[in-house]
Amino acid sequence: MYGSKKKVNMCILNILREYTDEDHALTQKEIITYLEKDYEITCDRRTVKSYIDDLSDMGWEIDYEKGYKLVEREFDDAELRILIDSILFSKIIPTKTAKRLINKLKNFGSKYFKDKTKHICNLSKLNHTINTQVMGALDVIIDAIATEKKIQCVYNEVGTDFKLQPQNDGNPYSINPYQMVENNGKFYLVGNMDQFDDVIHLRIDKMTNVKLLEERRKDSKELKEFDANGFNLSKHMAEHISMFSGESDWVEIKTSPKMMTTLVDWFGKNFNIVQEDKEYIVIRVKCNLKAVKYWAIQYGPKVELLKPVDLRKEIRKEIDRMWRKYKD
Repeated sequence: MYGSKKKVNMCILNILREYTDEDHALTQKEIITYLEKDYEITCDRRTVKSYIDDLSDMGWEIDYEKGYKLVEREFDDAELRILIDSILFSKIIPTKTAKRLINKLKNFGSKYFKDKTKHICNLSKLNHTINTQVMGALDVIIDAIATEKKIQCVYNEVGTDFKLQPQNDGNPYSINPYQMVENNGKFYLVGNMDQFDDVIHLRIDKMTNVKLLEERRKDSKELKEFDANGFNLSKHMAEHISMFSGESDWVEIKTSPKMMTTLVDWFGKNFNIVQEDKEYIVIRVKCNLKAVKYWAIQYGPKVELLKPVDLRKEIRKEIDRMWRKYKD
């Protein structure tokens, strides 16, 4: 036999990971064949059984009933597919990084799982960020939030050449970072600038030259949207649909009961139904006023914003402007 006991144990575990799952098992003879083919290790049946018993004693769940198969894994097939798809359709991860992460995740599955995911190959055709600095930016931001330090970054927009164009004449911004959130496949930094007392949302895929500063960030108690208990993420996300910054206030919206799924998708369960009829409902929800303005326009004839009156007037002006553009 070639190799230490520890090495052979790991080789057998790798074989079980690669060639077995709930529906596929290996005989002792097949395991011996794979040991010779993949690792140039020779072994007899009795020794293979002893090593597999050792793996079971170490906590690996191995089914012995009809051959040997690894039952318990770090991730089952459904979990792996969810993780892979979240990377595949994420707009913040660069294409090259996404391919590398997906290949790493595939290695947690058996060959049968890999066979079922061969079609995942058209990453370049999906809408991934053009910012190659994103992963480095995430590392810096994570460290900054953990150590309560400020960061510095250049903020960009995409130009007509489809390249990132620095804003503010390329001068960096100093940001107080508090939390990262995900919305519609994009990651945002919830932060603040020293000269203001409100919260802003910065798209991380628009940030370049991100650096950790030694200066401590501003105490969150100085910000209007933070309370004595700190940052309430679920409340913040429910109020800031589409990640608009600015004030939140109570609004009333009239719509159809058939819109309940859409309402929950956008506002969670953080709204009250204040009127209800067979034909319509009126909901009351606290929301970012800029966001709900464009949300109401987006859903057009399906919703009517009733209050606040000033916001209702703004929406009417926007609709009038749109009508003038499309009237001919």
